[in-house]
Amino acid sequence: MKTHHFSTALSTSLGKPNRFPSPAKLNLFLYINGKLPNGYHELQTLFQFLDFGDWLTIDICQDKQIRISPEIPGLPIEQNLIYRAATLLQEKTGCTLGATIHLDKILPMGGGIGGGSSNAATTLLALNHLWQTHLSINELAELGLKLGADVPIFVHGQAAFAEGVGEKIQYCKPQEKYYVVLKPETAISTAVVFRDPNLPRNTEKRSLVQLLNQPFANDCEKVVRTQYPEVEKALLWLLQYGPARLTGTGACVFAEFDDEKSAQAVFQQKPKEFFGFVAKGLNVSPLHTMLKQLSTNQFIYTQPEVT
Repeated sequence: MKTHHFSTALSTSLGKPNRFPSPAKLNLFLYINGKLPNGYHELQTLFQFLDFGDWLTIDICQDKQIRISPEIPGLPIEQNLIYRAATLLQEKTGCTLGATIHLDKILPMGGGIGGGSSNAATTLLALNHLWQTHLSINELAELGLKLGADVPIFVHGQAAFAEGVGEKIQYCKPQEKYYVVLKPETAISTAVVFRDPNLPRNTEKRSLVQLLNQPFANDCEKVVRTQYPEVEKALLWLLQYGPARLTGTGACVFAEFDDEKSAQAVFQQKPKEFFGFVAKGLNVSPLHTMLKQLSTNQFIYTQPEVT
């Protein structure tokens, strides 16, 4: 079984790599400060990337066609976020090249760890590099916002504190801990969680310095644990071993550890009913690390050995 962890390898190869990481993210905390007249909620949340996720393999084509594999049953290609990201970049830049894009999918759908948003952002950044369309990070993030609220976070590629409805972003450097992440076998609707009358909506706004120096929490957690027994079960199991909480509106939950050995020891005992993995938190997206290395023409990205 492939680990799907990301690693870099020094190489003297002249060949250009075409395999790009699409990392997961966690919301290390999430607080709801109020509800606006338009129905949106004011939030304070902290995003951090993980050294674990999907891979996109991209080959440039001389025609303008965008080909995506594998096909997702029931999802027209025009609604696929990878396809939409590629065509948006073409439209914005007038690029006449195309691409064949293969998604090696490992991140669970509906887990609250950013799979679809990350795929869209990786598509924008990787094609901007491969097609040499030369858009800035801010221009790519603006395109990403048309695809989803979390896409700009992945485009910026740095751990970030977000406020307001998510539009106010401040880069930051939380501790890079190790996490055991579990995905209960359940689907959670973000809209349903935010409509719940029992959802806290008046958590006091605090400065980032204040928030980083107190225990992290998630205001959605109580509602989700009440409505979804599988999430409650997973969290109760993790809480035996360390601080644990929900990411976003779920369904993924995670526990934090100071070192990889401790995290792996707990993960080896996990109930078989849960999908899960161990990953390290990263304040710089592995995709950005790769693209920076590519720009020096000194490094290529490699898939880790099977373990």
